[in-house]
Amino acid sequence: MSSAAVTPAARLRGLKPDWLNDPKVWRTEVLAGLVVAVALIPEAISFSIIAGVDPAVGLFASFTMAVVISVVGGRRAMISAATGAVALVIAPLNREYGLGHLIAAVILAGIIQIALGALGVAKLMRFVPRSVMVGFVNALAILIFMAQVREMHDVPWAVYPLMAGGLALMVFFPKITKVIPAPLVSIAVLTAITVAAGIAVPTVGNKGELPSSLPVPGLPDVPFTLDTLTTIAPYAFAMALVGLMESLMTAKLVDDITQTHSSKTRESIGQGIANIVTGFFGGMGGCAMIGQTMINVKVSGARTRLSTFLAGSFLMVLCIVFGPVVSDIPMAALIAVMVMVSFATFDWHSIAPKTLRRMPAGEIAVMTITVIVVVATGNLAIGVVVGSVTAMVIFAKRVAHLARVTAVPAPDGSTVVYSVTGELFFASSNDLVGQFDYADDPDRVVIDLSAAHIWDASSVAALDAIETKYARRGKTVEIIGLNDPSADLHGRLTGELTGSH
Repeated sequence: MSSAAVTPAARLRGLKPDWLNDPKVWRTEVLAGLVVAVALIPEAISFSIIAGVDPAVGLFASFTMAVVISVVGGRRAMISAATGAVALVIAPLNREYGLGHLIAAVILAGIIQIALGALGVAKLMRFVPRSVMVGFVNALAILIFMAQVREMHDVPWAVYPLMAGGLALMVFFPKITKVIPAPLVSIAVLTAITVAAGIAVPTVGNKGELPSSLPVPGLPDVPFTLDTLTTIAPYAFAMALVGLMESLMTAKLVDDITQTHSSKTRESIGQGIANIVTGFFGGMGGCAMIGQTMINVKVSGARTRLSTFLAGSFLMVLCIVFGPVVSDIPMAALIAVMVMVSFATFDWHSIAPKTLRRMPAGEIAVMTITVIVVVATGNLAIGVVVGSVTAMVIFAKRVAHLARVTAVPAPDGSTVVYSVTGELFFASSNDLVGQFDYADDPDRVVIDLSAAHIWDASSVAALDAIETKYARRGKTVEIIGLNDPSADLHGRLTGELTGSH
């Protein structure tokens, strides 16, 4: 009877996503998608200019990337679209060989991303320290702000009060109601004011012409030869790496903000699928967009795939159906939105005096270096790599001195036992050889490694060198207390690391 009581309608409700059952969530996701779509348009056009392609190429990429990743991606509510990082990588290819080669590179980059995702490249994220992550976030906020400052150069004076008004609306409107996202209200109000009063300020339409029809699928216009492959391969590989790194870092950031987990492997493969689809539809490719993701997640409160899907869908609807209206949106409104995003993104707690006083100097250095490199190069991927390498160097230097040697002579003076404590690897084992008294020790020497672990060949070579130094003086060395992995490594390598024994 209980199973019969479950109606088909009830079963269907159980299969629905949460947002379909909750009108409040549904409203949040729809409005968030609309805000992101509006903000995407000038960004996509700007990145098209950087890549040297028609604005439609960037807009089509943003449309297909967002729609596809909303289905196949591993991080809900994250926005993927045409990005500046990808544009910078593929711009030289477009300048030298043309749009056909660029599109082919995008498709190949997608294939590489799928392969890297399947090989588990996402697991490398565990090696990114928290100090690098904080530096990455802060550098991102600075880059977003700097991009808006450039938009404020050589503009009519009316841009500044409009921008101030937009910021004021976003700060105070949520105190009245949070039903409608404040950025959407700000964009609508400023557009109405500029159109009604006839105020001449830069608009979205000044960035470039919006497309009037949907993209159609097709093959890239290139010869399918080995020569073409060798030409596009370096650019495709660079795009794949940069795109994955930005996407995985953004996914980790959204995980922290929403306190939810995402599948980084699925996201890696999803980015590849989205880029392949984008290439076949004539787009310039892309990856996760941190600024737009922050608008979606942090400012608008979106949490599901619906907002990502609608951001891409609304983008095309706005361009094709409401092109003239969208073209009239003042850039001042979008600048205000992105300035608010930059302030919301920056981790102000990380630079508070109280935090800095408690933070280890090495971690402050890593965070600072990450910020400097990202801001100087404009490349988030380079900053993350340099920051992570710096953190590893500082860590290696710190643990290099953790291997301690303590000598305990036997009462009768016939034996001395050296107890070694700590991790033995290339950095710490270099100091090991100098901590033994080769000349004055008795004929029998015991090295107790019960409280140590051998990690690499450098440590085995150091132990061999110690035995050799004692052997030259006619003394014997016995190594005891090796754990199983250390004993296995030592057994395989001892006596094999030098040409002479």
